[in-house]
Amino acid sequence: MTAAMKTVEILLAEDNPGDVRLTRQALKAGNIRANLNVAGNGEEALAMLRRQGSYKNAPRPDLLLLDLNMPRKDGRAVLAEMKQDPRLDCIPVIVLTGSDAEEDVVKSYKLHASCYIVKPADVSAFERVVTAIEDFWFSTARLPKDCLAYKP
Repeated sequence: MTAAMKTVEILLAEDNPGDVRLTRQALKAGNIRANLNVAGNGEEALAMLRRQGSYKNAPRPDLLLLDLNMPRKDGRAVLAEMKQDPRLDCIPVIVLTGSDAEEDVVKSYKLHASCYIVKPADVSAFERVVTAIEDFWFSTARLPKDCLAYKP
């Protein structure tokens, strides 16, 4: 089944309501059907990913859009924990953040982020970034269905 025919699951770990709104708008205008779930802090993102507590029925995301600077647990810690968890380590993580600091870029890749994107300040540029993410990750790339399906 192609991405255009199915609904893809995206988890957005973002504490800025404006960026959440922009991401929703850009996905609605795109070429895929996307179900966007939002975690407002790092602890909530991990609970959703692990399907813990009130998130026991949360869908497994096909992709995580991760802000680095969030309350309660920052994106760096979320990324580190994800990549150490065999149930989550193969979910692609796109760091989508306001930080253009080289140390954040390097640390994110060392923690196995799939890519690093600095959020544009301009609304139309932000929408183009989300559309580019959508086009590449859901039309070009092949995503895993289950991290535990393959055991080396």
